[in-house]
Amino acid sequence: MIAAMCLAVLLTAGRTVGAEQAVIGSIDSAGTRSIVVRADPAAGLDSSVLDRIANLEGVEWSGAFGYAEDVQNAAFPGGNRVPLRLAYGTGWAELSLPDELPGAGDVAFASAAALEQLGMTDAVGRIDGGGSGFAIGRRVAVPDHLRFLEPVLIAPQPGNPAEPVGIVVVTAARPDLVAPVASAVTGVLGVADATKVTVETSEDLATLRALVEGQLGQFGRALTLGILVLTALLTTAILYGLVMMRRKDFGRRRALGASRSLIIALLLTQTGLLALLGASVGSIAALIVLGATGDPLPGAAYTCAIAVLAVVVAVAAALLPATAASRREPIAELRVP
Repeated sequence: MIAAMCLAVLLTAGRTVGAEQAVIGSIDSAGTRSIVVRADPAAGLDSSVLDRIANLEGVEWSGAFGYAEDVQNAAFPGGNRVPLRLAYGTGWAELSLPDELPGAGDVAFASAAALEQLGMTDAVGRIDGGGSGFAIGRRVAVPDHLRFLEPVLIAPQPGNPAEPVGIVVVTAARPDLVAPVASAVTGVLGVADATKVTVETSEDLATLRALVEGQLGQFGRALTLGILVLTALLTTAILYGLVMMRRKDFGRRRALGASRSLIIALLLTQTGLLALLGASVGSIAALIVLGATGDPLPGAAYTCAIAVLAVVVAVAAALLPATAASRREPIAELRVP
């Protein structure tokens, strides 16, 4: 019974949870938590804004990028030109960079697209333009919410000096914080002309994420609850029938000195062990079926939670039959032919 319950839940609600996680993961990959501030040079936005943003609650990461300066491969003066941006901020894990960066602001990091245009597929060489030169440090992996900067070619600068910047990217800690964080960021920009600033957020994606999570989650919870209630009722009925069939055995145990609490503990322990075995078998079978059919798996946490919940439901359902068994009178039960 418990194995069938786990199998049914994971093949129905579990499939829904897997689909929900896949959809939410796809939405999140598009930058559900990102806020992008763009400023014209006349706005007067500088990199010191990062110090003020760092004091805001709900901010996971922030970085600023200067205005683009065209550079080219130093080995090919007539080659393609790629926009280079000075970058300000700390913790460049967003671009798969280590905490300690080489150089003193004279090392640039490039995406695969930028390296291809520069003719530096090995990420080795120097670039120059406008009188400034940079060594190429390494290739970077560009997350989805920074792909609008492609081809990415940045030179992180030490500290946060008050240098002009044209783009500020902020990542909120949670999708539901995008709107309040965007409002707070707008309030601390400290620009000379606010009309020269635009703020782009992923609030629509965050709303869609919450809607998908809410609707699919509600369906999964209702279905799981219904299966659990049905399983509890059937388990109670089956165990009560087994108690009636074994009432003579319980009468003997009581006559030999077994207490009521011992009878209850014995039945609950037996039920728990059988339920644990059934939950394991049912969960493994469900995962095999989902994997074979190519459906998204619900995840280890959800699968373990359903297995534990199934065992708890079985033990709770056995409590009433176990109590009934413990109340059997030894003399009356031993007289049963």
